[in-house]
Amino acid sequence: MKRFLRVHRMRHPSDMGEEEIHAFLSPLATVGRVSAATQNQALSASIFILSVS
Repeated sequence: MKRFLRVHRMRHPSDMGEEEIHAFLSPLATVGRVSAATQNQALSASIFILSVS
């Protein structure tokens, strides 16, 4: 989640939504070449942090 928040310049999660999640996850797969499992974990964590805030 630190990485997610850094990518979005420490904006509060309540100010973000689906667009920010997509902007974070897409480069993970293409540039970062992470596995599908890692990308799914990042998606779950992103959804969780956005739903809690």
